[in-house]
Amino acid sequence: MRVKLELLMPLLAQYKTPAWATLVAGFFVLFALSLSMYLIFEHLSAYNNPEEQKFVLGVILMVPCYAIESYVSLVDPNITVYCGILREGYEALAMYCFGRYITACLVGGEEKTIAFLKREGGSDSGQPLLHHASEKGIIHHHFPVNYILKPWRMGMRFYQIIKFGIFQYVIIKTLTASLSLFLEAFGVYCEGEFNLRCGYPYFAAILNFSQFWALYCLVEWYTATKDELAHIKPLAKFLSFKSIVFLTWWQGVVIAIMYSLGLLRSPLAQSLQLKSSIQDFIICIERRWALRQLFTSMCSLLNPTSS
Repeated sequence: MRVKLELLMPLLAQYKTPAWATLVAGFFVLFALSLSMYLIFEHLSAYNNPEEQKFVLGVILMVPCYAIESYVSLVDPNITVYCGILREGYEALAMYCFGRYITACLVGGEEKTIAFLKREGGSDSGQPLLHHASEKGIIHHHFPVNYILKPWRMGMRFYQIIKFGIFQYVIIKTLTASLSLFLEAFGVYCEGEFNLRCGYPYFAAILNFSQFWALYCLVEWYTATKDELAHIKPLAKFLSFKSIVFLTWWQGVVIAIMYSLGLLRSPLAQSLQLKSSIQDFIICIERRWALRQLFTSMCSLLNPTSS
């Protein structure tokens, strides 16, 4: 049954975040802010590789963005939806920065990356894919996509597929965030409620598919370039970024499902009362921020000539 916004507002007005949650979350937020600001100033003081570092800075700023908005939302649940929309908007920008950073690290820019992919894929040979005896330059799909799509040959088309596959998530994430703000104004967004009369379940389904495809494109991009990117240890970066963007979103969906089923009965969960507060509290304290700092610490600070 849908909870009307006008009935929920008195509950939000009476709800007050427990002091222990505010203090614990505040400590971790300050730690994350201090570390991220330190890394930003370190990059700015050693700005030797702007083609890569400008995108690294865009990714680092994701830490204070997530931390501040989650903490503000935890303290004042009345603006949870609006904080979440801002958080998701910057998340889309961070995804773009991450993709551009990997491209910049590969061979020094987009044009050189395309030329490299063409060489690896043998695009100049003019032969169709099935006539290639060698597997070099051919990207085979993982299960279950291998039953749907044919293998991709590295080249211009491969780069366009990967680029659009990542960027479509940026577009869809921005659109759904904007639409959720519009629906929230009319009380029909219902965040965390799987009610077919609300917008949340439809947005969740769309974002689920969009995230799957963006994640898959990142995996295929890593498969194609892992040898050339060995100097920046790409696996740790991919795992770090995906743990922030994708697992954070799925974490919110799982919490919403568990809350709807009445599975969150622990004293800590009950004291927070609202499922949005549980998600905000976890984001403030979770250890994935350490992985994010691992990502940034392996960038161009240690080696000015390459990240």
